[in-house]
Amino acid sequence: MQKKIKSERFIWLDIMLTLLTLEIMQFFYYGIRAAVLSCVCAAVSLVTEIICVRLMKRQFTADDLTCISDALIISLMLPAVIDFKIAAIACVFAVTAAKNVFGGRKNMIFSPAAAAYIFILTSWRGQLIMYTEPHVHTGILEKAGTLVSSASHAFNTSGKMNFTDFEILMGNVTGSLSMLLLVVSAVILFFRNDISKGAFIGTISGTVLLACLVPMCTDIYDSIKYTLSTNMILFAAIYIISDKRTAPKHNYYAFFYGFFIAVLSYILVLTTTKENMIVIVSLLFTPVALGFRNLEKHIEILKSEEKKEAAAVE
Repeated sequence: MQKKIKSERFIWLDIMLTLLTLEIMQFFYYGIRAAVLSCVCAAVSLVTEIICVRLMKRQFTADDLTCISDALIISLMLPAVIDFKIAAIACVFAVTAAKNVFGGRKNMIFSPAAAAYIFILTSWRGQLIMYTEPHVHTGILEKAGTLVSSASHAFNTSGKMNFTDFEILMGNVTGSLSMLLLVVSAVILFFRNDISKGAFIGTISGTVLLACLVPMCTDIYDSIKYTLSTNMILFAAIYIISDKRTAPKHNYYAFFYGFFIAVLSYILVLTTTKENMIVIVSLLFTPVALGFRNLEKHIEILKSEEKKEAAAVE
């Protein structure tokens, strides 16, 4: 049991380190406003988590600090210039309604970050999908000047992106994160066994397959490159779909879980041109994940009974 607790904490630390590198890059592109946004999300989530844990008459432990990583994921999904009150409300919703209502971190059925994103999307869509350009820094209490649509919106509607490969790699793209840092984060978390390998491979495989079979632009290479770098595909594949707390445990089932999320989200982007559909689809696939996990439990029970019967015969 002690080994398992330590393992959970090491996973949390690894995820936190990768998220902090992404936050530093956001600070570089969008200034102090991005840093304050992440701090607001982390602080609100931590306080809300402590209150929820106390109301459930449990002791707050280091394992409950996973709420901070969820908060950083939420902040990275939001424009740096979004109203702090909206971000705070989203974090309260994530911790209470999406997590602790179902019993807390040990009984999570869907990603708190994905739930918070959809909550904002239904209530403050206008503030969620408009961004400042990279390198346009907004003060903490300043109101943003010119806002523009994301690169994902441009790609979904036109099949084109007016950014160089280097800009895409470094994250110098409106509404996107650094592909280089995301790839490095994915490699670290994958080989340190911090994320569901099956879910991650399934998500990337499904996305690449559809980008080849039904390309959104004339060149297949560009279709794959732009698809993976827009609509939060890679970010969601790492931090939402491959979250070990919600994904199926066995890689076989997790692969198909991630694969079908990727396929459906790609089809929805192709037909509706809406941004970041993968986040919405990941939440809609909650029953699928629960079904796979229940199936895994039944299989484990059957295997255990078979072992007992074999031992009794011997």
